[in-house]
Amino acid sequence: MTQVKVRLTDAMETSLIMLYGLAMDAHAEPTILGDTMAAQAFEKVDYDFTRLNTRLVSPKDMRAKVAARAKYFDTWTAEFLAAHEQATVLHLGAGLDPRVWRVDPGPEVRWYDIDYPGVVEARGKLFPERGNYQMIASSVTDPEWLEQIPTDRPVLVVAQGLTMYLQPAEGHALFRRITERFPSGALALDTHNWLGVRGVNKMLKRQFGAPLLHWAINDAHELERVNPRLRCADAVSALSPALVDELPPGLAPRGSKLFCQVVQLIPTLRNISLFVRYEFDADPA
Repeated sequence: MTQVKVRLTDAMETSLIMLYGLAMDAHAEPTILGDTMAAQAFEKVDYDFTRLNTRLVSPKDMRAKVAARAKYFDTWTAEFLAAHEQATVLHLGAGLDPRVWRVDPGPEVRWYDIDYPGVVEARGKLFPERGNYQMIASSVTDPEWLEQIPTDRPVLVVAQGLTMYLQPAEGHALFRRITERFPSGALALDTHNWLGVRGVNKMLKRQFGAPLLHWAINDAHELERVNPRLRCADAVSALSPALVDELPPGLAPRGSKLFCQVVQLIPTLRNISLFVRYEFDADPA
């Protein structure tokens, strides 16, 4: 098998964490997602994945966290596309996640993966082409890429693992541009609050040499206050006991459900990481 050299820097390198976790899950039994596309890409990558093994994140924990989180966003994506057979999907900061193949949207869905040129170049070597699918090599905060997206369909914006890497002003401007351009749609993203940003930055500094997170969202309604077109439809704690129940038997650490139940009583811990879904309709003005 021809090996593909992947040399990403700074925040781009973290996209390999997702690929690694998805591949570990694909080889496990029972599997959470069974993402064979990720497993095949993982085998092609010429990269020292031992860099991603730390005392803070074991391979088993990485598999569970990555795959379970991805499954949640896959489900939201599938639900949106079931309600809108003709739609546009913007997968922001797609990294090396083969979500489009897992979700496998219908023929009337346009799907765009947007990420830095280095990431898009790696994706082009690791994944095959498919119909109604396009990669856009750009920073998501650059306003120009959005101009090439048609606006004739409802839009789903998936921004898993993105917001925390943006500056707050950049994030607010990005989502404002999207809600101003499209008549209706939904936005699915995850957040870290101040405690989550501080904790993850400590790990990233140890692993990659520098803290990379900037935007702490302490309240799921923050985006509503900045962008009145958005309304929060769902906000689920990443430490919800319900998510523990969805893990395959034996994958959740002993006592994790009790821990998550206790965490729900402490707002700062409950909101350390949230999965949030927003909706927006035509501007009433």
